Amino acid sequence: MLPDQKLNALVARHTALERDLAAVLPAETYVKLSREFAELAPVVEAVKSYRAAQHELDDLTSLIADPSTDPEMRSIAEAEKRDLETRRTALEQELRLALLPKDAMDDRNVILEIRAGTGGDEAALFAGNLFRMYERYAAKQGWKVEIMTASEGAMGGFKEVIAEIRGRGAFAKLKYESGVHRVQRVPDTEASGRIHTSTATVAVLPEAQDVDVAINDADLRIDTLRSSGAGGQHVNKTESAVRVTHIPSGIVVTMQEDRSQHRNRAKAMAVLRTRLYDFQRQKQDAARAAERRGQVGTGDRSERIRTYNYPQGRVSDHRINLTLYKLPQILEGEALGEIIDVLVAENQAALLAAEETN
Repeated sequence: MLPDQKLNALVARHTALERDLAAVLPAETYVKLSREFAELAPVVEAVKSYRAAQHELDDLTSLIADPSTDPEMRSIAEAEKRDLETRRTALEQELRLALLPKDAMDDRNVILEIRAGTGGDEAALFAGNLFRMYERYAAKQGWKVEIMTASEGAMGGFKEVIAEIRGRGAFAKLKYESGVHRVQRVPDTEASGRIHTSTATVAVLPEAQDVDVAINDADLRIDTLRSSGAGGQHVNKTESAVRVTHIPSGIVVTMQEDRSQHRNRAKAMAVLRTRLYDFQRQKQDAARAAERRGQVGTGDRSERIRTYNYPQGRVSDHRINLTLYKLPQILEGEALGEIIDVLVAENQAALLAAEETN
């Protein structure tokens, strides 16, 4: 049974928010309370459905226990009771999931970083495949993707690509993608037909906001330099590229995609802020490692999480022992959601188990 005191407190808070939102409020306060009200709404609906089923079940139990109940009516009530018990159990599970503590970052936009690993040109091509997979998956979710900076491989793909993905729940869905992705396939340049193994590293970071990280201007060294790479006459004529170095951490961010030095600097600062915030989160996660051991993955960027095997047309996620023979559909972003949904469910199961042991 779920604790009534906790459920009552949630319903009361939802009612109080509804009352407060009917009043005239400063814009900032209204936005904050509206967000909390929207987050509580599905939980309160789950509470009401669960309690309605429990109330109906109590009535049926009383009816069955009443010696004056007609035998035929009792038989009907017992059948209804079995169905209702099944429904109540499902509603209770749904409510337990709704009550799980939320990652405060789940609704944030994402900074996606993909880097080619071992495998040379083939690794860069694979990094390009991964980026297109996430780009297509994001489009299906209605999210927007913008490349912030990219370094192309000699044969195509990317040595490194950093992009911003904007959309509600982006981090909640994509946070399980951080780690080492491995590909096994025969490169186009391989005459003997030998299978090569290459890797790419994916980092999914919740986009930091100004209030998350305080950056002291004195800790920054900002250099301007000429853009390199494709760009026609514009290249090497103006110093629009920006390199920002955060001296205490040693983090360096270079931006040159935009022709505006001002915009490149703003993008570089956004990435720097996100990396610093992620660094702080990683330290906190390490401190809570014992608590998180049962959850999906460790958050370690060096952890090999998935293999894409072209000859067999399969994708295997090693954290949850899941293999799907849908490699083309996954790389098209169509079936990636199937893997993500299982990862989310596994993590929820681990969180539920942790709650029950506390």
